[in-house]
Amino acid sequence: MAITQAIANSFKKELLEGEHNFKSSGGDVFKLALYTSAATLNSATTSYTTGSEVSSTGSYVATGGTLVNSGTSITAGVARCDFANLSFTSVTLTARGALIYNTSATVTNAAVAVLNFTTDKTATDGTFTIQFPAPTSTAAILRISG
Repeated sequence: MAITQAIANSFKKELLEGEHNFKSSGGDVFKLALYTSAATLNSATTSYTTGSEVSSTGSYVATGGTLVNSGTSITAGVARCDFANLSFTSVTLTARGALIYNTSATVTNAAVAVLNFTTDKTATDGTFTIQFPAPTSTAAILRISG
């Protein structure tokens, strides 16, 4: 099993088909689910899966948490999207990666991106936070350049 960080191939195609709306107001609902090292997630992942998702604990529930979309921007020919950091409180869990997916797309729970933490990350009766990178043209979690 392996988690490989990637933008989902299906997401790339669905963007061209108008399936995803990243507007901060009135856009689609995106979620983030956490996975153990037993998960197989990569660019071929097409949708949210319950296989090897971490168990519900504290504020973390199956299907993960809803992301707050900070909207889109473009600088130097690079379009990007940003999400606010996401925290799960009072949790005891170990996660190796995550899946960002769209619950609003006509493709049910369409995969957007796979995140690989490279090592297991653990919280014991504490807070587990996903900290997104700065929304710059070289670091944003989702970016498109030509």
